Amino acid sequence: MPKRIVASIQHIGHRVIESIWRLGRATRFFILVLLKSGTSLRRFGLVIRELYFTGVLSLIIIVVSGLFVGMVLGLQGYETLQKYGSESAVGTLVALSLVRELGPVVAALLFASRAGSAITAEIGLMKATEQLAAMGLMAVDPIARVVAPRFWSGVISMPFLAAMFSVMGVFGGYLVTVVFIGVDEGSFWSQMQSAVDFRFDILNGFIKSCFFGLAVTAIAVFEGYDAPPTAEGVSGATTRTVVTSSLVILGLDFILTAFMFRGVS
Repeated sequence: MPKRIVASIQHIGHRVIESIWRLGRATRFFILVLLKSGTSLRRFGLVIRELYFTGVLSLIIIVVSGLFVGMVLGLQGYETLQKYGSESAVGTLVALSLVRELGPVVAALLFASRAGSAITAEIGLMKATEQLAAMGLMAVDPIARVVAPRFWSGVISMPFLAAMFSVMGVFGGYLVTVVFIGVDEGSFWSQMQSAVDFRFDILNGFIKSCFFGLAVTAIAVFEGYDAPPTAEGVSGATTRTVVTSSLVILGLDFILTAFMFRGVS
């Protein structure tokens, strides 16, 4: 029995030490990507090409999800607010919920599951098929040529995807509450316009989405580059990307919300 306890403690300690080493490697890799981003920024066509794969191809799931989330928000908000005679404020509820919270968070989760996993799988397969090693033999830096463009494309596209999600969510709420249920259109838009502040709501949501894009793409490119060059290794790296990104998004959301809307005491 004591041997089992000692073995369990050793196993936990080994996992903790390995996690710390892995965090250190990720930090060094992130700094290296930033230092070698000059090639991507000078040859911006590389970034634009990756913007198509990470941003444009993610539009369908973002637009459809935003529309249905907004419709559900509008329906649920109307059913709740009409009990208190405030159904005209449903536009404010939908807009603030999406711009402050649901837009950046849900869009980032969808981005991680669609684009983040694709980035990890692509870089991992390039490593498994020794394409990255071949680039090194040809004096081409794989981090500057492969990793950095994908990193910056994710950082750039995430805020726009979050904004598109929020816009489609507001439109979905408008469809349900104004077109289908019959809430007054003037009060829907006027109360929303008076309640939503550009700096306090829209700008803070934009900042959130920038942080989420930075975190998701940094995790995705590191997991792909650090994946073992086997089919099982690439599969595990893809799974870790989605799981880790989701947890980091939710944790960052709490931290950013505490700083933005509550302030630092």
